[in-house]
Amino acid sequence: MDNNIITTHSYQMKDLKSDIIHPPGFYIIGFQTFPFISVYFIFLAFVYVVTVLFNSLVICIIVFNRCLHTPKFLAVANLAVIDVILNTCTIPGMIKIFLVKDNFVPFNLCLVQMFVYYMFGTLESYALAILAYDRLIAICFPLRHNSINTLQSMSCIVGISWSFSLGVIAFSTGIMTQLSFCNSVRVFSYFCDYAPVFRLACNDFTMQWSVATLLTFLLLVGPFIFILLSYISILVTVFRMKSLDSRVKALATCIEHLILVAVFYIPLITIFTVGFYLRLIDPDQRVLSLSLASCLPPCINPIVYSLKTKEIKVRALALVRKNTIGTDLRKSKPQRGK
Repeated sequence: MDNNIITTHSYQMKDLKSDIIHPPGFYIIGFQTFPFISVYFIFLAFVYVVTVLFNSLVICIIVFNRCLHTPKFLAVANLAVIDVILNTCTIPGMIKIFLVKDNFVPFNLCLVQMFVYYMFGTLESYALAILAYDRLIAICFPLRHNSINTLQSMSCIVGISWSFSLGVIAFSTGIMTQLSFCNSVRVFSYFCDYAPVFRLACNDFTMQWSVATLLTFLLLVGPFIFILLSYISILVTVFRMKSLDSRVKALATCIEHLILVAVFYIPLITIFTVGFYLRLIDPDQRVLSLSLASCLPPCINPIVYSLKTKEIKVRALALVRKNTIGTDLRKSKPQRGK
């Protein structure tokens, strides 16, 4: 079936050495062996709604409260924007593919989905590293914190992370157009995943494999190592403090960030190491685990910040009370007229 589709519908791009054959699109075929997979996608729909609502709440609170226009909350707002786009790129497409049973993705749309997913997955990793940097400066350099970590410097750091991610992922996605697909167009994943797609190529994909390996370390392991080194420095500084109360207060400001780091990095690094390189996880279980590990952090992040960060929690409660009082007043006005 795949060979007929490619022979009938594919178009060719002339290359200096050979013809490059691009199919009209790919069929996403993950989750085939799970009997109750529709329940999982209903759960993911709930995760998506929570992601959009809570992250939007965090963004609105930060944007409309001038006292929160600080480097720390700029980094938090950056993470919230990334979370919304990352799950918007992934979950609606998964529901369309596996719940509605429309699993064909056109070739160009496949590349766009690949680009957006990996760009914002990369930005998620860098956003957590930026929050670690904020904690590092605040705890290790408290007297110089306001001069080092300014709103302008944080804006530059966030801007550089977006520009670098855009350039790197654009390059890695662009080289996929140099591959020919003359055999199968069935992608075993939950979206147009980078490695499962280039492994379908019938010409040499050594460059794509090398780029994928390099990017795994540069965009995932690199920020994680930076976070580890940051917290080693933080712990050294904390244990040098004479007051136990000062130590507790310093570490308390890091709790929410440590939760985010654990939720994001531990599942992904485990799945990539055990499943992708060691191949010790069943392919179906790997797809399920990776989809869950990718979709849950954007949902959990704003909840953690809403519950653990005093400034956001206070303003969120004030917003709820204001809306509740406004609703009560509107309901009481007709009664007075009577």
